[in-house]
Amino acid sequence: MLQNASKPIRKPTNVSLDSRLVEEAKALGINMSQAAEAGLAKAISEEKSRQWLEENREAIESSNKYVERHGLPLAKYRLF
Repeated sequence: MLQNASKPIRKPTNVSLDSRLVEEAKALGINMSQAAEAGLAKAISEEKSRQWLEENREAIESSNKYVERHGLPLAKYRLF
């Protein structure tokens, strides 16, 4: 049975934003809370990706060097 995803708990937060951006967002009918949340989610995702790449840099480089020297493992079984 599939479970419904629970609604996230909202936390009131004070932020300081460029007043020109705030006015323009209001004029365009942009929900600033949703926009800020989307931007924060994107920034978190990008930072997690950057950290993962840094943490795994040596393994990735090692794997790439192996492929450069020896070719792809199981390449003879590729159909394309």
